[in-house]
Amino acid sequence: MRILNICAYTWEAGGPPKIIFDHTQVALRYGHQVDILSPISPGEKAYPVPEGARLILCQRTPIISRFFREVSGDLYRYLQKHIREYDVIHCHGLWHFGTLAPFLLDQTVAKVITIHGVLDRWVYAHNNWKKQLIDTLAQKAFLRRADLVQINNIDEREDLLRYLGTQHPNVVIIPNGVKMSDFARLPPKGTFRKKFNLPTDRKLVLFMSRLNVKKGLDLLLPAFRDYVQTHPDAILALAGSDDGYEATTRQFIEQHNLGDSIRMVGMLTGDDKKAALADADLFTLPSYSEGFSMAVLEAMAAGTPALVSDRVGFGETIRAHEAAGLLEELTPEGVRAGLEQMLSDDSLRQRVSQNATALLRAQYDIDVVAKRLLDEYQKVAKTNRN
Repeated sequence: MRILNICAYTWEAGGPPKIIFDHTQVALRYGHQVDILSPISPGEKAYPVPEGARLILCQRTPIISRFFREVSGDLYRYLQKHIREYDVIHCHGLWHFGTLAPFLLDQTVAKVITIHGVLDRWVYAHNNWKKQLIDTLAQKAFLRRADLVQINNIDEREDLLRYLGTQHPNVVIIPNGVKMSDFARLPPKGTFRKKFNLPTDRKLVLFMSRLNVKKGLDLLLPAFRDYVQTHPDAILALAGSDDGYEATTRQFIEQHNLGDSIRMVGMLTGDDKKAALADADLFTLPSYSEGFSMAVLEAMAAGTPALVSDRVGFGETIRAHEAAGLLEELTPEGVRAGLEQMLSDDSLRQRVSQNATALLRAQYDIDVVAKRLLDEYQKVAKTNRN
């Protein structure tokens, strides 16, 4: 098959580029051709591309993209010329120009849309006027026309039904996956602490995600402030690129004199990311909304015990397998209680870590989930050819 992924394929975009990267490696191994079409702005850095795949970068259109970020005349012109060279076009997210353009240009090539959690009530409420405008113009109609809608969990099925008013005729639940072999060998303990000058005698709590209020930083910061007042032997490392909340975070740290207890280490990649996970006593993501968190999957794959909200995309599965500490309530008090429970109990952290590894091997290894998606591609591509 000839597969085209359309996504903002940059480090700044968060989880979807990593998902596409891992899926592409599997697709190439099965002999498929994969291209990635991505809008990009000056100053952004493209995500790595698997050997054998092709990345086509298209500049965002100035001025217009300030209000509708993904608009790109280059992207539209590329599709105009090449869209019928593909068997499957996979659009990631909603309300982006790249999710609309294929439907404007063609009605024959099979089109797949992955929701990536953007229909969650919390997410949908933000920048709602833009979304409602695009909905009115095109998005709902185009989503109904998609040959396949991939969702990550049962909650997204309800979100999709609420959004469309009727259920889409071809919806498949395929979760995100993680390449377990990437985390089989981690950097030596202490590597991350040494590089970022973090004390070795304090328990390390790691937040590793975009610095965005959606990720629950407005809960974690006051929770950790209160926690270290009675547990000064802990330190919080915030790892992630700015996505609208860095200035607020820095102001909070300065206002409460937390420079010795909360460290901002920027976005981590490659071995630095693995070293952080190896050194952390606890990973945390008290997120308000996730489609299916790659950060949580990677923490689990590295064997790092986690404390997360039940909104990370597979909360019920985590609960059923006791694969992480689940926050009882999304409040600063609830997060603090979770920190108290997890950091005070070494055996609990060890148990959830072991349970998480077993769960990932059984259900979320990338080879398993990527093959399921490829099989769905084959079905819709065959139907459209006929």
